[in-house]
Amino acid sequence: MKLNPFVKAGIGLTFALLWSCPTLAALTEDKNFGLEVKVTGQSEDDRDLGTASGGDVSGVGLDLRPWVYGESGAWSAYAMGQAVTSTDIIETDTLQQSDTEGTQTTDNGDRKTKKNYLAMREFWVGYSGLTPYPGEILKLGRQRLRNDDGQWRDTNIEALNWTFDTTLLRANVGVAERFSEYRTDLKELAPKDKDRLHVFGDVATQWSPGNWVGIRGHHTHDDGKLDYPEPGVAGDSLDKKQNGDISWLGLTADSDAYNWRNTNTVNYWGSITGMSGDTDTVNPLNADGTRPTEAKRGEDLNGWATDIGLRLRLDPQWQVGAAYARASAEYEQTGLESNRSNYTGTRSRVHRFGEAFRGEMNNMQTATLFGSWMLNDEYDASLIYHKFWRVDGNKPVGSNGINAVENNTDDVTGAILSSTSLPLEDGNKDLGQEMDLVVTKYFKQGLLPAALSQSIDEPSALVRFRGGVFKPGDAYGKEVDSYMHRAFVDVVWRF
Repeated sequence: MKLNPFVKAGIGLTFALLWSCPTLAALTEDKNFGLEVKVTGQSEDDRDLGTASGGDVSGVGLDLRPWVYGESGAWSAYAMGQAVTSTDIIETDTLQQSDTEGTQTTDNGDRKTKKNYLAMREFWVGYSGLTPYPGEILKLGRQRLRNDDGQWRDTNIEALNWTFDTTLLRANVGVAERFSEYRTDLKELAPKDKDRLHVFGDVATQWSPGNWVGIRGHHTHDDGKLDYPEPGVAGDSLDKKQNGDISWLGLTADSDAYNWRNTNTVNYWGSITGMSGDTDTVNPLNADGTRPTEAKRGEDLNGWATDIGLRLRLDPQWQVGAAYARASAEYEQTGLESNRSNYTGTRSRVHRFGEAFRGEMNNMQTATLFGSWMLNDEYDASLIYHKFWRVDGNKPVGSNGINAVENNTDDVTGAILSSTSLPLEDGNKDLGQEMDLVVTKYFKQGLLPAALSQSIDEPSALVRFRGGVFKPGDAYGKEVDSYMHRAFVDVVWRF
């Protein structure tokens, strides 16, 4: 198995750091070494809505994540590796992007998800001596970037990021660019990530106890070399077909609603974002296989999006809420999002647009109702209903967890000659509806075997079920299956 040079260096650094440590007992006591063990079972049926053979996933995966941390004065360093083995191509990682779910096909296999792989998740150096405040740090390296709603940033990426987090003021400023996936199976970047620089910043202040207002911005500069089609030469799905510059500016207000520890009777959140930019897109070959008159076309983009929600605490255990999100036809997200957050009020992070459908804020509106329950530090659960529509009934929606296709068959034999993405029905806005259930059991030290109780911190052991059932709407036409589902059982130990 041939390793990317960055992967080799990262994995080598991790093991060198691990082997240089004195004793496991001492490291565990100081909390600067650990191992996260995650076992994931996945069941998925009809991701393609019954439009193609396959589309099902059923398997179990083991995900080992060793990590090491050290600090000296104002300096700190951290590294986390990853080793995954599974019986099928499943998702052990909630940060996994849609184009790494095994559906990506290429001519050279350089971006084909495999059952077994090694990876480096994070490796960074930090410095916290720029200000005297304890919640301030500057990090350089591959790191987790995340904001509370997960709709702008929630990914591992190479970055220089400064974080300032105090009681009354929170801020982030940074630059980021993906140079590698640092995985032994994904040797090439997705086309959208090639040569794409992210510049971002946000600041929020607590104007009254428990109430925050903020402003955030993001800019992407993509000057990657475009791959133009050649007559008689087969294209590759890794060819870069679009670049350009896009900017986002947004306002936020919330009651610390994404903090599951707060005990507010009423929690709220709201955001509104404007987006503008320009893109260059490669034109395809003409129908007769000849080059087009213009090699590429330029387009100006302008869009907006909003997400609002309200959550009511009925008693210390039960909460109910409703939310609404809408994004215009031209709006698109930054490309670093996961759309996962604690919006239901529990410790478990849930996909804002469905565990099965996994919608994006692009030509879509979503109405959501949910209820959640927490029992001390031992259990939590969320039951969520979503309804999805297109904003413009004649335009597509962003990528999501659905991969329906339209087949071109031979009239005589019925054999499938080719497959393309299933176009949505013109004029039909109804994308469908979904019901999600997320349930978690957290283990306390006293409930673990004595041999493990000293090395596992609460709530460092858990069992979680995440599942969604999606019923497609009229926009998908009448030839698709009635339902699709995606469900996971995660068992996690952190030593």
